[in-house]
Amino acid sequence: MKDPESRTVFAGVDGRTDTELPDWYRRKKTVDEPKSFAETIRDLPQAVETTVAYRNPYSDEWVETDRFNALVEPTRARDHATDDEPGADPLFHVPTDSYAIINPVDVYRPLEEVLREETIDGTPLDDVMFGEIRRYRGGGEVHMDVMFDGLEVRLPGRADPITMGVTSGYDFFGEHAVYVEGFAQDGYCSNSMRSLTDKEVIKHVGDVRDFRTWWEEILAQVELVADDLFEFIRDAQDIDLDFSELPFTVTEFYSLLGFPDYLAERAAEDAEANAASPFEIDMWTLHSGATYALTHFFQGKEGASLDGYVRTANDILFNPEGTIERVERAYEEQLEADGDDGSQASLAGERALASIERVNDDLQEKVDQFEEREDALRERFQDAMG
Repeated sequence: MKDPESRTVFAGVDGRTDTELPDWYRRKKTVDEPKSFAETIRDLPQAVETTVAYRNPYSDEWVETDRFNALVEPTRARDHATDDEPGADPLFHVPTDSYAIINPVDVYRPLEEVLREETIDGTPLDDVMFGEIRRYRGGGEVHMDVMFDGLEVRLPGRADPITMGVTSGYDFFGEHAVYVEGFAQDGYCSNSMRSLTDKEVIKHVGDVRDFRTWWEEILAQVELVADDLFEFIRDAQDIDLDFSELPFTVTEFYSLLGFPDYLAERAAEDAEANAASPFEIDMWTLHSGATYALTHFFQGKEGASLDGYVRTANDILFNPEGTIERVERAYEEQLEADGDDGSQASLAGERALASIERVNDDLQEKVDQFEEREDALRERFQDAMG
């Protein structure tokens, strides 16, 4: 992903906690003294409204209008008005008068309250929370990972866990006021697993809901995913794709799923390196290859440009049947686009499609348990969201 303008690592909800970063996270971030979450949130830029005027090109006069309001950062606006920093740019956005400002403290102060009350194995979440906040566009766009040490999945043979949490963020530019979704980070390889729950989004218009209840419901969903994630991974490890029997390479597998070439190549490199055999790779390792490429090599922005690829990567783990069907459709379309160069080529294409269908047929006996587990998880999600 594109590098943020700044990163801040935090541990513990406020200065009253004595929270330390997990060893695996500290090694990745090389931070000695992380800030508290509350301090970090209150250091983020805020937005306030001020009036807007336009210049009449005929009279050269400035005319005020109440149809729009400029969103400015108050500290920068004050600095701009003095001789201290006359070059400071306080302007974020000029939206219509239906725009509703939601500042970070409005969203995340209720989260702090919830974390002081919720627990993991008897330990308050505010004592075990940690993560990172990233700023873009002058601090007008913010994304963050919030994780909970101890809310985790441990895989056999790995010293470092997959740690659960949420990824959240907001901007002042009209795209979304705030979003949140389930998230995990694999301490073994620092891969980020995004969109583990449905993304909840609040727009910049209309009434702002009760954020305290919102956070309680979302954290309940994350705990449900933590309970089931190990089972999904274990089942995916039992589903192997034998690329020696398939008409495409591992790199082409990712390309057929819609990954651009540079990501497909990185994903394949990682999957082949971590598989027992580079020709026979299970669906968990293929998923991990995809998340590796997206975490470390994606060249776009966080947010909407990343979301589609994340959903495709997650399908490899949570919906293997749908993944194979998508690959089969893409391969068939590719054959049709290449045209019919004769009966021999046509026969080769039919054989290739038959080999993919055999893989799909072999999946059928395991598909039911994936679907049953996903249906049960969705039902529990609905219960958690009231």
